[in-house]
Amino acid sequence: MRAVLEARRKAAVVRVEELETELERVRADLADAEEVLRRRVIGLEQYLEALAEEVAPAVVVGGPSRRRPVGPRRAVPHRENAVGVEDLSLDYRAVMAAAAEAGVEGLGARRTVVVLGWDSASASRVEGARARLKRLVERGWLVEEKPGRFTTPPSEQVDHVGRPDGGS
Repeated sequence: MRAVLEARRKAAVVRVEELETELERVRADLADAEEVLRRRVIGLEQYLEALAEEVAPAVVVGGPSRRRPVGPRRAVPHRENAVGVEDLSLDYRAVMAAAAEAGVEGLGARRTVVVLGWDSASASRVEGARARLKRLVERGWLVEEKPGRFTTPPSEQVDHVGRPDGGS
């Protein structure tokens, strides 16, 4: 009887080791797939921005256009070429509102994921949100004074009663 139990124990140990090996392989495959997804999301966003920039005029004469564009707005216009936050897509408007609400402490990528209604446990979503924040910095909408903390430019920050900083 002891030999039978010992044989069953050894078989169970072998099965557990096989499953652990398979689990490690599946986790590695999942991590690789998430990285590919993250890169493709960023690539698609960059492609759409580049495409929108090619269509946009290179030189603006007479200031920014007051006309509303037709169709979905996926690209982030440069701050100096925009009338205001209303030129941004709804997602970017939500990010800008959250950054303004965060004040001088700044907005991080994880909080941005929550603001956008995405899954905050997904590393690819956090990286996608970080890419959006960086894009807003590149275009002059936000500043990154501390690594990973994004704020509105000082000229656009408001004090606790709704006035620009330094207002009387």
